[in-house]
Amino acid sequence: MVLETSRSPSGDVPKDVSVTWTPSAPSQRPSTETQRNRKRHPRREMFTLTEVASLNDIQPTYRILKPWWDVFMDYLGFVMLMIAIFAGTMQLTKDHVACLPILEQSNKTSNTNSYTTPSPVETSTSSLGTVPVATRDLPDSAVHEISVTAEPQPKGRRTNLDFQQYIFVNQMCYHVALPWYSKYLPYLVLIHTIVLMVSSNFWFKYPKTSSKIEHFVSILGRCFESPWTTKALSETACEDSEENKQRLIAGQSGSKQLSSDSRDERADSSQPILGNNSVKFSAEKIIPEGPSMTILDKKDGEQAKALFEKVRTFRAHVEDSEFIYNLYVTQTIIKALKLIVILGYTSTFAADIKFSHICEPKIEHLTGYDRFFCTHNMAFMLRKLLFTFMAIIGLYCLMCLYALFWLFRRPLKEYSFEKVREESSFSDIPDVKNDFAFLLHMVDQYDQLHSKRFGIFLSEVSENKLREISLNHEWTLEKLRQHVISNAQDKQELHLFMLSGLPNAVFDLTELEILKLELIPEVRISAKISQMTNLQELHLYNCPAKVEQTGFTFLRDHLRCLHVKFTDIAEIPPWVYLLRSLRELYLIGSLNSEHNKMIGLESLKDLRHLKTLYLKSNLNKLPTNLTDLSPHLVKLVVHNDGTKLQMLNSLKKMTSLRELELHHCDLERIPHAIFSLTNLQDLDLKSNSFRTIEEVISFQHLKRLTCLKLWHNKIVNIPPNINQVKNLESLYLSYNKLETLPAALFYLPKLRYLDLGHNSILLIPGDVGFLQNLQHFDITGNKVEVLPKQLFRCTKLKVLCVGNNSITILPESIGQLTQLVQLDVKGNCLDHLPYQLSQCQHLNKSLFIVEDHLFDTLPLEVKESMTEVPTFTV
Repeated sequence: MVLETSRSPSGDVPKDVSVTWTPSAPSQRPSTETQRNRKRHPRREMFTLTEVASLNDIQPTYRILKPWWDVFMDYLGFVMLMIAIFAGTMQLTKDHVACLPILEQSNKTSNTNSYTTPSPVETSTSSLGTVPVATRDLPDSAVHEISVTAEPQPKGRRTNLDFQQYIFVNQMCYHVALPWYSKYLPYLVLIHTIVLMVSSNFWFKYPKTSSKIEHFVSILGRCFESPWTTKALSETACEDSEENKQRLIAGQSGSKQLSSDSRDERADSSQPILGNNSVKFSAEKIIPEGPSMTILDKKDGEQAKALFEKVRTFRAHVEDSEFIYNLYVTQTIIKALKLIVILGYTSTFAADIKFSHICEPKIEHLTGYDRFFCTHNMAFMLRKLLFTFMAIIGLYCLMCLYALFWLFRRPLKEYSFEKVREESSFSDIPDVKNDFAFLLHMVDQYDQLHSKRFGIFLSEVSENKLREISLNHEWTLEKLRQHVISNAQDKQELHLFMLSGLPNAVFDLTELEILKLELIPEVRISAKISQMTNLQELHLYNCPAKVEQTGFTFLRDHLRCLHVKFTDIAEIPPWVYLLRSLRELYLIGSLNSEHNKMIGLESLKDLRHLKTLYLKSNLNKLPTNLTDLSPHLVKLVVHNDGTKLQMLNSLKKMTSLRELELHHCDLERIPHAIFSLTNLQDLDLKSNSFRTIEEVISFQHLKRLTCLKLWHNKIVNIPPNINQVKNLESLYLSYNKLETLPAALFYLPKLRYLDLGHNSILLIPGDVGFLQNLQHFDITGNKVEVLPKQLFRCTKLKVLCVGNNSITILPESIGQLTQLVQLDVKGNCLDHLPYQLSQCQHLNKSLFIVEDHLFDTLPLEVKESMTEVPTFTV
């Protein structure tokens, strides 16, 4: 035999190995016939070793789901199969019976009961009563004499069929005398074995279970071999070693009194934040990462991401049913009952397998005898095989009973990863149930390491770590720099939206001043943020953030502005309330607890430098903790989204407040608590439900109030005592239901900004001329038909908006407004524009809002002058 090998072009590995039978010497050449056969069947003389080796690669696909008792029962089934084959082979080749007639005393020869010994002549006769052998050579007369003295002979023709008669009797007695169990034992054993084997593997083949099992085994194998699994477990080992090292250092140094900052424990953001004084923040420990800890092939990372999604989908598909568990329990019970039945009837028929049998085939008319004594030559072997089969069945039954004991000893519809959570850093691995739990219990019987490695892909923490590594590969420092922009305030700003995490390279952008993070599921601020010395403003929009101790120290001392958007109050990072250098805090989200309808904010007293607080929520009342900010809070903004705000008494203590905005609070009256804010300068009550503002007379106690905004309400009239607010400089009354204007409105000596747009005003009183300091007058969207000449006495006007009214003539006295910068007359009934607009030297075409055809009515030099003049800031 000569081995022929062919090598692949790329290396020395054999591509294919073939075996060819060739003569080893010239004298052993194949014959001509052999050569012909080789030509006819060329493939028979050559076969590849790869084809033969592939037969050894066939392994049970579901071996990891076969517990040791199922494997043991498979071997028992194999032994039973061998018994059936062996017994069947022996029965087909050697099974037969040998029968002899039972000789009984004849009543015809003697009247006595004694037995007479036959004569030598009689003993030489055949056992089946044929003609005596000794008389064959005698004359016929002698034979006649002997036959007269002997017993009567059968009638008919003499034959020599002794051997055929023995065969006939043996065949008859095989079917008549031999028990059926002796004849069909091998076939019964074969049938029982096949049924048991089918029952053991039915749940692997049944369509409703095989698809789920196949999917599970495929995912489990990939999870076990995934590089991410090894990396995650190695990180756990590093964390454990780091903790042990810290314990050793702590043990050597002894117990020491912890400082107030080091006593802060990790806060659980999932728990509601109550208004207590002891605020805790999340202090994540820093894990030293070497090169091997951060490197993960991109392809492996993508495969791991796909595995997380597959595990999540498979869990949702399998965890809601119990079909696999019920099917396995059912087939185990059926096997146990079947085994009990087999043992029962087999032990009953075991005594029927004997070596000797009495046969009565009722063929006396053919042989002269009706009873025979038979021996079964396979009785001994079948008896031994039967007892062996019963012993195996008994052992098989014990295995089934043990399987049932295992199935019902503890609940297999629940699987806990408690040990995995204790041994690893992934404490969020959830427990599973139903068929998912049962499959994991079955895997544990094979090797518990499979479940441990599989649990890594059930952890959201593990998935987030994987996303973080992939994110760092994708978002490099160069790519982040491309997304940095300069905003309107000429500040360096970076906005990251819907990422899987916060890239580490962000902390290397030392020039960054504003960082906006939106819809990022987990933000982890490490100690490297201390490099961002220019960072002053941070936005966290639906981004749960955890910060390390060193990173928190930096934010506490450097952060000036913080925006937090959330859906539940528990999502507000607890460390927010400890940022003592914070100047502005913006909280956007629901601040009401659904359970007790209490407003929960942490203590704000540590925000020692907070000047501005912005609350966009649905408050029923102002948080009581706002009083902690009363000594230093300057600006308070409450946007309530239409929820009625009540109980504003806490405002009385905020005496340092200068600006107050209460938007969409469904207020019907101006709260009296406002009148206690003696330092208030700017009051904005936009989008409420005011119909009257009779309380405006109380504003005279607010000596420093300069700006009052009552826009977007339902005010129908202005009380005459509005003139008591002497220091008022800006008044916003747009988007109300005003029809008339009181003369007292125009006796506010310091009024510079008056917005009356989008009402139903018909007439502008001539008293408007008394507003000598008026610079901005807006009456857009009303029903005014005539502009009074007194209006143009307000020579300091820079902005005049009278668009969308019913004005037919623009007075020539508009030329007196020499300081006019912006003019809006669009949407009226004008036919032409006065030439005197040329006297408004600061009016620019870009801020002159008018129809084009009206603008064209102006002289050319006027239009050119408006185009050339520079734009002034209003």
